[in-house]
Amino acid sequence: MERTDKATTYRETRRVEKGDFAAAGQISASYKNMLKRLGVDSKVVRRLAIASYEAEINLAIHTLGGSMTIVVYPDQIYLIAEDIGPGIADIDLAMQEGYSTASEEVRMLGFGAGMGLPNMKRCSDTFEINSEVGVGTTIRMGFKLM
Repeated sequence: MERTDKATTYRETRRVEKGDFAAAGQISASYKNMLKRLGVDSKVVRRLAIASYEAEINLAIHTLGGSMTIVVYPDQIYLIAEDIGPGIADIDLAMQEGYSTASEEVRMLGFGAGMGLPNMKRCSDTFEINSEVGVGTTIRMGFKLM
């Protein structure tokens, strides 16, 4: 999904730690602020902020840790979430609204409602998910700027 035909305006990769709910949301907030400074349309900023927050929370809840990368081109933004973790055995099931494998402890914290992956797909213009059980998952989202 990533391109090499045009120079990037901005690129950053940040780490997300397993179970770090105190920091959860900081990456997506920093993306939102950076995109505002770059003058990105507020509707795109909002959609990307929602998708990146969902990805960040999923990394903290369901994985052994991972990373989020944002790549900004003049006409498109890519958001990539990669993790080390259990992987997703049934992607179609995981994409259903309300389906969650979050623990009761996580749910009591207010997370794990089963809307993460559906919200990521709904908010992005392009969405790809690849997962291997026992290895991890990569999610690639694209957001058009023009």
